[in-house]
Amino acid sequence: MDLLHLLNQGLFWFFVVMTVVSAIVVVFSQRVIYSAFALLFTFFGVAALYLFLAADFLAASQVLIYVGGILTLIIFGVFLTAKIYTMDIPQQTHQRYLALLPVVAMLGLLTYGLFTADWKTVTPAAEPTTKDLGQLLLTTYLVPFEVASVLLLAALIGAVRLARPMQEEDRD
Repeated sequence: MDLLHLLNQGLFWFFVVMTVVSAIVVVFSQRVIYSAFALLFTFFGVAALYLFLAADFLAASQVLIYVGGILTLIIFGVFLTAKIYTMDIPQQTHQRYLALLPVVAMLGLLTYGLFTADWKTVTPAAEPTTKDLGQLLLTTYLVPFEVASVLLLAALIGAVRLARPMQEEDRD
């Protein structure tokens, strides 16, 4: 084994452990802000694992959409609602041990599949996977792509219009 292969394996397992541990923190943390920041590491770990699969477009989408958009929205939501202390939400868990049955069954199925599957390995393509996608978006699917963007822009304008308070002159 050469040094590059060893480094590649080490990085892969680092990102696997980081993703799994941060996902566990997301689920079991008592504070929402800790869960939100652990979700950041989970999303980055998943993006890194996409890079190991030679899926560079999925990795970039993961970072842009989930880390850049969704996680930012979650963190702002947590910060903006952090001063609400009057909510009394019961946190009782019922049938916790009964819920362990499907969890253990799924873990057993995943472990069985992990060790019995015939894993195929392929070498990544020489050019990025985004080249074909970009060609299709700017040639064959240009019109549907532009229609979708105009539709999303109209939805955004409508959401802003509904969210802002009505002015006195708008109430005719």
